[in-house]
Amino acid sequence: MSIQNVEQTIDFSSVLAAAVHDMKNSLCLLIQSIETLNETVGVENTEAREQVASVHYEATRLNTSLMQILSLYRTELDTLPITVDECFVDELFEDVMSSVRLYMEQKNLCVTVTVDSALSWYLDKELIFLLVNDVLINAMRYGTSQITLGGFIENNRLVIRIEDDGPGYPESMLSRSDEALSTFHVSQGRTGLGLYFARLIVRAHDTETEKGTISLTNGGALGGSVFEMKLP
Repeated sequence: MSIQNVEQTIDFSSVLAAAVHDMKNSLCLLIQSIETLNETVGVENTEAREQVASVHYEATRLNTSLMQILSLYRTELDTLPITVDECFVDELFEDVMSSVRLYMEQKNLCVTVTVDSALSWYLDKELIFLLVNDVLINAMRYGTSQITLGGFIENNRLVIRIEDDGPGYPESMLSRSDEALSTFHVSQGRTGLGLYFARLIVRAHDTETEKGTISLTNGGALGGSVFEMKLP
């Protein structure tokens, strides 16, 4: 077989996916190291702690983006393979809060979590964790002092709502929140990918008659952005 024929058999998307997977693993180790480093920095060294929190935030964003790319690689058009199992929502929220703790403390934000400890739902915990974590990090970036994270049942659906007291979503995001998945274009950047990924995740949680939905609005109890997902 010629060298040219060997090169033609290489699936570039598979090579890219493998590279992304390796980068994701390295980033996870980096994030753990950053969290360990933060514990060794004295409380009085505010400048160093702020820098550590900033690096942790950027590493977390990169890790989320890589997870999104890996998930999208595994999808077919408008579908996403998911692993559904019973999940206690308060445990899911605890995991998310643990992930964002460093950034939350550095920005001196108050996050109020409201959920019944007995509330459980059938969902893909890993994917929903990624989605809630990404939205919460975004709320922390733009929120001023208060954020709420809530989970409850409404009309036989699980509703997860995140609100902040920031300036709210820009009109460009509000106008794209209901776009079809097929309209995503790489020029939309990370924000476009985040919305695409969010819709992909919630729509993958479906029944014979219903699909999950997301909505972006401004206002709410805190006057800022309001993210809401509903899972059947």
